[in-house]
Amino acid sequence: MPELRRRRELLIALIALAWATQVTAADSGQSYPNRPVRFIVPFAPGGSTDTLARTVGQKLGEALGEQVVVDNRSGGNGNIGTDLVAHAAPDGYTILLGYIANLAIGPSLYAKLPFDPVKDLAPVTQLAVAPNILVVHPSVPAKNFKEFIAYAKANPQKVNFASAAVASPGHLAGELLNHAAGIHMQHVPYKGSGQAVVDLVGGQVQVMVSGMSSVMPHIKAGRLRALAVTGAQRSPAVPDIPTIAESGFPKFEATAWYGVLVPARTPKAIVTRLHDEIVRALKMPDVKERLESVGFEIVGSTPEAFGAYIKSEIVKWAPVVKASGAKAD
Repeated sequence: MPELRRRRELLIALIALAWATQVTAADSGQSYPNRPVRFIVPFAPGGSTDTLARTVGQKLGEALGEQVVVDNRSGGNGNIGTDLVAHAAPDGYTILLGYIANLAIGPSLYAKLPFDPVKDLAPVTQLAVAPNILVVHPSVPAKNFKEFIAYAKANPQKVNFASAAVASPGHLAGELLNHAAGIHMQHVPYKGSGQAVVDLVGGQVQVMVSGMSSVMPHIKAGRLRALAVTGAQRSPAVPDIPTIAESGFPKFEATAWYGVLVPARTPKAIVTRLHDEIVRALKMPDVKERLESVGFEIVGSTPEAFGAYIKSEIVKWAPVVKASGAKAD
């Protein structure tokens, strides 16, 4: 019996040592990664989020020495894919491409979300921002942003602005402009930006706050007129177009933004490894050129800065969602 007890105690000690070694290795990031990493994009393939994820994911995979597999899990305005990551194992093998809609707007839009973007996800880095651009149909008698505001004030509730969907970033940017400028544009939601742009070009609606890639060909062809960009600074893609902030509304900023997050409680060493490799990739000339060519402005922030930014954006958009009256189940 004593010999059997000693063997049992030795076995228990060896199991405990193996477990402690495994945990220590995970916490230090020494064994990470040793299998492919899933990069969840909570939207359909082919959009700007997909371009960003695949460009960054390829470089990240090369740096990690393991394949990074982009996995599109669309549905629920990004909530399905986001929830998948929020409740995944916190081991660094499931990462998320976060977006303003599902991280900052969703908490105010939905009465109940299956995840908490602050408590259930750990920020790695903000990848990029994509300033929107305010465009009008040529029939609108405004050659610049100040003239447009004067026109909208003189024609209350007669100016219609299109967006890709209710509570989309374009919709809420328009509502934010209504509030900031004291105007009353009427919102016309569509099922996607494609049809919204078609109707804008056709003159069925007069205004849209849009992603640049959707409207740039029409701007160049003279079918639409660009009046202002919504970022804090002018965009390198359209350096001659002023910002709304410099056109009389100094605090105005409404950009689409993107970042990488992992499940909460992911070991800090793994978060640091992912952050360092992703930021290094963002600085590569070919990555920079590729992303800037489609309207992205690269950020590459620290996890702490990205976390603080998400919290500030949730607070910022809550009153705008409430004022818009938008709700989702």
